[in-house]
Amino acid sequence: MVERTVGDESVAIARVYATDIDDLWEACTSAERIPRWFLPVSGDLRPGGHYSLDGNASGTIESCDPPHGFRITWESMGEVSRLELRLTAVDAGHTRFELIHSGLGGSRWDEFGPGAVGVGWDGGLYGLELYLAGGAMPDPSWIRSDAAKQFYRASGVAWRDAHVAAGAPENLARASADRTIAAYTAGPS
Repeated sequence: MVERTVGDESVAIARVYATDIDDLWEACTSAERIPRWFLPVSGDLRPGGHYSLDGNASGTIESCDPPHGFRITWESMGEVSRLELRLTAVDAGHTRFELIHSGLGGSRWDEFGPGAVGVGWDGGLYGLELYLAGGAMPDPSWIRSDAAKQFYRASGVAWRDAHVAAGAPENLARASADRTIAAYTAGPS
């Protein structure tokens, strides 16, 4: 089960994975393992170092507390926000993953609401789920499939509901979610 919460220009997404905390930490911090479920990463992956995710974001690693979490800047599309990853052992074979993405104000937040980044994080967590279960990432053509569009619609609705639960007016949350879903499910131009 995925938990989604919306704060003041921030989103948090959490779920429990069937793996121990050390394995999940390695999956989230190893330059060799991250591309197996997310994107290729390069750079100096230690506190103070700079990272770059191929074709997406870059930033600075602000702090690191193995195997419990890290904080980084998230520099993308001319905006700077922050990510915090928290890992908590539930038991010997299960670990809670929580990602907080903050500092999301501005025109993108106004137009798309929390789904603007939340839907993307849902996709990342899905990739991590497949990877940890021994599966492979979907073929890149999956992104335009009916299954992908259904996934993105469900994610957009879930972020809309989290936005309303956080106190956003339903009409505003619905309009933002509709724009987000349209952006993620649009066919090739």
